[in-house]
Amino acid sequence: MTGRVAVLGVGTSHFGRQPGHDLVALAHAAVTEALADAGSTRPDPPVDAVWAGTVFGPPGVTQRVLRACGITGIPVITVENACASGTTAFVEAHEAVRTGRYGRVLALGLEHMSSAFSGAITPEPTDPEQRSGLALPALYAMGAGRYLHEGLVTAEQLAAVSVKNHAHALHNPRAQYSGRYTVAEVLGSRMVADPLTVLQCCPTSDGAAAAVLGPAGPEPAVTVRGLALRSGAPWDDRSPHVWGHDIVRDTAADALGAAGLDSVHDLDVVEVHDAFTIGEVVTTEALGIAAPGEGGRLAAEGGTALGGSLPVNPSGGLLSRGHPLGATGLAQVAEIVWQLRGRANGRQVDGARLGLVETMGGGVSVLDGNACAVAVLEAP
Repeated sequence: MTGRVAVLGVGTSHFGRQPGHDLVALAHAAVTEALADAGSTRPDPPVDAVWAGTVFGPPGVTQRVLRACGITGIPVITVENACASGTTAFVEAHEAVRTGRYGRVLALGLEHMSSAFSGAITPEPTDPEQRSGLALPALYAMGAGRYLHEGLVTAEQLAAVSVKNHAHALHNPRAQYSGRYTVAEVLGSRMVADPLTVLQCCPTSDGAAAAVLGPAGPEPAVTVRGLALRSGAPWDDRSPHVWGHDIVRDTAADALGAAGLDSVHDLDVVEVHDAFTIGEVVTTEALGIAAPGEGGRLAAEGGTALGGSLPVNPSGGLLSRGHPLGATGLAQVAEIVWQLRGRANGRQVDGARLGLVETMGGGVSVLDGNACAVAVLEAP
């Protein structure tokens, strides 16, 4: 079967440090909202299967949280793909529906980061990065340092990404942080990994997000137009780009091709993996939204802001909404679904018809990222 798949319902918890809410409570908020949004009138169980994404969840975490939602006795598959775990669950749920394996499938992402880490995520001990103390903020900082050295971005342009995304989040009541900052305030905030200050880094977050997928029918619904998933290739001197660029470029080309689109500029709204300000700059260039070396300038000039030529991260992105690793990809999906339905309130992109989600997960030594997932969604 090759039928079109619809996103019937989406839901998320609030995002932030939530010591008073465990994974069960966070997942319950996301799943019950997604099921209600899908208008499910089916008897127990409300879905035929579940794919869930999490990075640091304990064994059996998905069955545990679903038990609290009253969903038992069906196939449950938990996947781990670094920051792209939730989007990977979405890709697999889509394929299960598209091929007719299951009729209605729940994709779930969840993470309770504040109970696992008090600071930066610690690299895998067997990788050389751990031995040298190179946590992910330092890896992104190296990319930012190279961009600055080669004149591909200015410090002020990097800070402009943070200014934009924190301002977008003012209209997102589920976001962890928001605010009207100046470039000077961003640059003057506490240094984390030179040149990246704390307002240029995503926060430690807890949260969950979910989507219900099913065959597209006659009723209006957001549908999946194209999908792609890749793992990273060796990253060495054969690549002229900073870490993360190539896997995003190649995965996006696959997804846009599957969607039958000639250009990323056919899109109306985009949610990208901006764990750090340099991440959004590099990603907009890898996607083709900006020319090489122009991603920072485009952000500083408002091209990626609401009202710009192609809004990026109207939700506030990871920088402001938060980044609970397993939940992030499905939170991005939820945002694009709300945008395509015209229900994103004060952050709505007028007339949005096509939206893209990009989630890149990193951390495996020598590879250009663990995985990247890109989805193109279309309005009813």
